[in-house]
Amino acid sequence: MDLNGLVDKGLRGESVTRDEALAVLASSDDELLDVVAAAGRVRRRWFGRRVKLNYLVNLKSGLCPEDCSYCSQRLGSDTGILKYTWLKPEQAAAAAAAGTAGGAKRVCLVASGRGPTDRDIERVATTIAAIKETSPGVEICACLGLLSDGQADRLREAGAHAYSHNLNTSEEAYADICTTHRFADRVDTVERSRRAGMSACSGLIAGMGEADGDLVDVALALRGLDVDSVPVNFLIPFEGTPLSETWTLTPQRCLRILAMVRFVCPDVEVRLAGGREIHLRTLQPLALHVVNSIFLGDYLTSEGQPGRADLEMIADAGFEVERAGTDTLPGHRRHTGRVAVRRRGAGTDLPPNA
Repeated sequence: MDLNGLVDKGLRGESVTRDEALAVLASSDDELLDVVAAAGRVRRRWFGRRVKLNYLVNLKSGLCPEDCSYCSQRLGSDTGILKYTWLKPEQAAAAAAAGTAGGAKRVCLVASGRGPTDRDIERVATTIAAIKETSPGVEICACLGLLSDGQADRLREAGAHAYSHNLNTSEEAYADICTTHRFADRVDTVERSRRAGMSACSGLIAGMGEADGDLVDVALALRGLDVDSVPVNFLIPFEGTPLSETWTLTPQRCLRILAMVRFVCPDVEVRLAGGREIHLRTLQPLALHVVNSIFLGDYLTSEGQPGRADLEMIADAGFEVERAGTDTLPGHRRHTGRVAVRRRGAGTDLPPNA
């Protein structure tokens, strides 16, 4: 594995090859610090020492008709999670204000289900308005499932900055984790969000029994879709789900996965997401040398570490919280009313269909 070659590509904004990405995942524990340091050079090239904070607001919990095997909200699950229908706009605004008070720059509005109805979209539009009234500078990211015609445009008009919809795993492995929709359906929603002018956020879940090739293939698929943000989740094996006994990750494995994603997506926001506390454990600070974004506090149906602990970890590791008004993405990826399309090298901003 030529780490210097990987770094050189990353500093130019170029993705590594499939074989190079596989080599990162296959590296030994003895090489781990060298791999993290190499990925850290790429991270600092594009994002300095800034860490973006994101905060989840769960607008609707449980009651989902999909059978995603990793999810505590799946059809027929017996996980004991809290189930409720839509939060009122003022409730969501209060929750969002708590996140921004802790330093969150982006609020992610999440609702369980296959996808929203047009009535649901209007509910979310009203909620976005309420949040922007109390937290005017916050970025809003919606995560509502599969989108249909016109819905992405309506969310953009309502003030959503981004839309999040994870690919989760490779196309080849997708049928192993879900049968009620297809990998292609998820790709379609990511593409809809980009065409509407929103920043596309899409990531993966590691630790579901996948092969190294699946992790690399989903990372390359995300690069091909030109997403701006890649959340990397590590499976939380909820009791009552088909993957409840799947514990395949170590802290070292998690760091190699994060480094691989950074080399595939060098100039993209890589976000350390669900499961970091239970799988990275005491190595979480090392992950900050690779990622440039984390979730603050709790997740959808599981607790994270206290927000104060996150802030202390960031400071102790020598990083700083990204402030409101700071551009997260490098200049060639920023959205200014049109979709930034990534080409070879650093690229330039191009019209949506270029």
